[in-house]
Amino acid sequence: MINQLGMGSTGTSSQFSVALVEDDRLLREEVEIHLVSHQFLVHSVNCATALDDLMARTPIDLFIIDLNLPGEDGLSLCRRLRQSMPTAGIIIMTAKVALHDRLAGYSHGGADVYLTKPVSPDELVLVLRSLGRRVKLIDTVGEWSMSLRNRTLQGPEPRQKLRLTSREKILLVALIQAKDNTLESGVLCDLYSKEDSNEALSKHALEELVGRLRKKFKSVQSEGAEVVIKSVWGVGYQLCLPINLVH
Repeated sequence: MINQLGMGSTGTSSQFSVALVEDDRLLREEVEIHLVSHQFLVHSVNCATALDDLMARTPIDLFIIDLNLPGEDGLSLCRRLRQSMPTAGIIIMTAKVALHDRLAGYSHGGADVYLTKPVSPDELVLVLRSLGRRVKLIDTVGEWSMSLRNRTLQGPEPRQKLRLTSREKILLVALIQAKDNTLESGVLCDLYSKEDSNEALSKHALEELVGRLRKKFKSVQSEGAEVVIKSVWGVGYQLCLPINLVH
């Protein structure tokens, strides 16, 4: 369990989006309440599969992951996240206190911080803020950034600014956070049914959406630039351009 909650909040963490992956419902709710009181944007799930579904629709900066999870274990999940999101902040929060577990968390899981339960709530907040500052301060020179609030894309050159539709934003967020920046067509189509509570987008409509987005990029890129979204035969689509998410 997390130690007694201290509800006083200092500073602000509203710019940090946190995914809490914990299968103990009571602990998950307790940690979420505490972090929300400190202005974090918290998304709680109970397993790796639920996290994958969440990340297809929501940008995440920081992760808190338990090692004992149903299905894919926490160590495997951490390793997969580190491979697909090298700059993300990853915290392991677990009851496993043995030295070999700690070493595995860092060496095999790629965790930034390994915390053992019971966790001090104040320490957790400070660790998240520290990691969050690191994530936000990473040098993005030469890369694109995507503003979720304004639905705009800004390239490294001032002229490279694009306005996105709601559907284009959903597509890019999903690809940015997917493993290898690649998702199956069916998964992408299903995203829109969850977003709009309507039927899934057809594959033909998805092709047209990707085509329009490619044209937008092409209109501000130099001649001969690589295709931004590549078709992957028998799978779906891959994003080939580094894009940073900005809230």
